[in-house]
Amino acid sequence: MAINFTNTVQSVTEITRSIKGILEHGFAFVAVNGEISNLRRPYSGHLYFTLKDDNAQLKAVLFKSQSRYLEKELRDGAQVICRGRVSVYEARGDYQIIVDSVDFAGAGARHLAFEKLKRRLEAEGLFAADHKLPLPFLPHKIALITSPQGAAVHDFLKIAGRRFPAVPIEIYPAPMQGEQAAAAIIQALELIQKRDCEVIVICRGGGSLEDLWPFNDEELARKIYSCSLPVVSAIGHEVDFTILDLVADERSPTPTAAAEAVLPDCRVLSQTVRQNRNRLTEAMSRRLTSLRQRAEAQCRLLAVPAHALQGIRLRLEQTENNLQRAMDNTIIAASRAVDNQVNALLFHSPKTLIQKHRERIKALKDTLHRQIRATLEHESARFHQAAALLNAVSPLNILGRGYAVVTLLPDNKILRSRREAAPGDRLRLTFHDGKIDCEVVE
Repeated sequence: MAINFTNTVQSVTEITRSIKGILEHGFAFVAVNGEISNLRRPYSGHLYFTLKDDNAQLKAVLFKSQSRYLEKELRDGAQVICRGRVSVYEARGDYQIIVDSVDFAGAGARHLAFEKLKRRLEAEGLFAADHKLPLPFLPHKIALITSPQGAAVHDFLKIAGRRFPAVPIEIYPAPMQGEQAAAAIIQALELIQKRDCEVIVICRGGGSLEDLWPFNDEELARKIYSCSLPVVSAIGHEVDFTILDLVADERSPTPTAAAEAVLPDCRVLSQTVRQNRNRLTEAMSRRLTSLRQRAEAQCRLLAVPAHALQGIRLRLEQTENNLQRAMDNTIIAASRAVDNQVNALLFHSPKTLIQKHRERIKALKDTLHRQIRATLEHESARFHQAAALLNAVSPLNILGRGYAVVTLLPDNKILRSRREAAPGDRLRLTFHDGKIDCEVVE
């Protein structure tokens, strides 16, 4: 915008808006590295602060709607990279950066490390599509690596139980963030490959770049690449990809989508079986009708003796019988398949499992009661035996047979011989039922 400063007179509002238009057009998107200072959060929920370095400072605002995406809370003194656009606050004539996202110190280095590892593993072929294993149509068992305390495991189990509850799911607990997460997942992968599972799902909810960083571990990526079972990544974030997402055989944006990917819908399968059975019955019926019509047409065109017609009729009846048997066998096989699926669903019904666990708890309770009674009887017998032994060796028992304990007063010294007493000494005789004080005469 060219302005003739000599001839054009503008108001403060006009010149401010002109400057705002120039700044917003020229600095539509910027990334500024600096230190946070003068951070404040008023009742509106917006964050106001100043970005500064050794020589300059820049006012910044992060609106409440964007602050929920922060990896962690802002604080004074933090070194950050703010991305956004430059604008002018017309009421005060201040220019500022309206922040869209904040990267904390180290996030940029992590992104560079991620891109470097991604390029290297891609060059080695770890992301190649021809190496990825296909998912089984109906796995007989699923291994789920996740944190038992997270909401992701409940989402996965809920959808899996709705789609095909007869398929068992083994849960292998592992931390889904932190320094120990990658090693725990690797250990779970090694254990699962020794069992009879058909597919592995690594599941957690979404999170920040820092929370998801264990899934960029190189050793974990190589372990998944060499895994003999198909691995499904269900990290719960739809925008960003991790190394785990790229090397896994299947990537699902959410735990719910992972359950839908590894398990078919049993209701859809049952409907498909019924539809195929009906189509097969109709096709066979149409085929029989067509053959019968052809046979009748041939009979009308025949000008040969009756025995030729009889032979054709016999072959037609034989063909009809064969088709009928084939149709019956097909229908019986389809019915058996449906019955097997129904029996499998009933066998894995929660009511059946609850009844089995109740019977096992009752048996354990009865065993515990028997063991407690046996222990009480044994300890009671020991107690009575010890009481009898103590009673046998008790001094009171000896005194009860006519003996007495003689002590010299006043220090209660026990006398074991008459020579230890002298005339005039005061003695105390202790019997089993009391004491007598006396004096030595001679």
